[in-house]
Amino acid sequence: MSASTDSTARTRDFFHGYAGRFDAIYGNEHTPWNALVNRFFRASMRLRFERTLAGCEPVEGASVLDIGCGPGHYAVELARRGAGRVVGIDFADNMIARAREHGAGAGVADRCEFLVGDVDRWQPDSPFDYVVVMGFMDYVADPAALVRKIVGFTRRRAFFSFPAAGGLLAWQRRLRYRNRCPLYLYTPARLRALLQSVPGAGFAIEPIARDYFVTVTPISA
Repeated sequence: MSASTDSTARTRDFFHGYAGRFDAIYGNEHTPWNALVNRFFRASMRLRFERTLAGCEPVEGASVLDIGCGPGHYAVELARRGAGRVVGIDFADNMIARAREHGAGAGVADRCEFLVGDVDRWQPDSPFDYVVVMGFMDYVADPAALVRKIVGFTRRRAFFSFPAAGGLLAWQRRLRYRNRCPLYLYTPARLRALLQSVPGAGFAIEPIARDYFVTVTPISA
């Protein structure tokens, strides 16, 4: 097994086991403790969710691909808002099982397709209007190749989050993930160099809490 394959397997196994706890983050109880945790440690999750939903407008009838969809919160909400076709892909079986449950519970299962798979080995049959890549680039060893691939099947806009390398939250994440799976963090210079290396696309970078929210637009869009 190559180092890259072993890294992917570790990440997949971690998120397969983490699915329940990760899913619960989006529906945690409104207690003073959770309010404090959400404010200081989960602000990025809220902000990137809000910005992605806003960026996918107009969504009525649009097609959306959610890469690393986890339990499907982005995909299901976009379907609820009128997306005509939503595809979510994740390599953790438990995440996909939860995403399918959420789609059925929200009454949008007919417009949501959730796949177990590795996006590195997957190719869609047609481009998508919007592509969502949230909380995923944190674990990608070769980000340039993946961004180039995603631009190739994006019609309007693709949205990424990249974790920031500096500060207390980055240190805390490195410590937590040390024995879980590889974690890749970004300085502004590294992120800008990465995006500038991708041909045929424009980009905008917005710092949000512990992340950078990146909008990538194909030049032809």
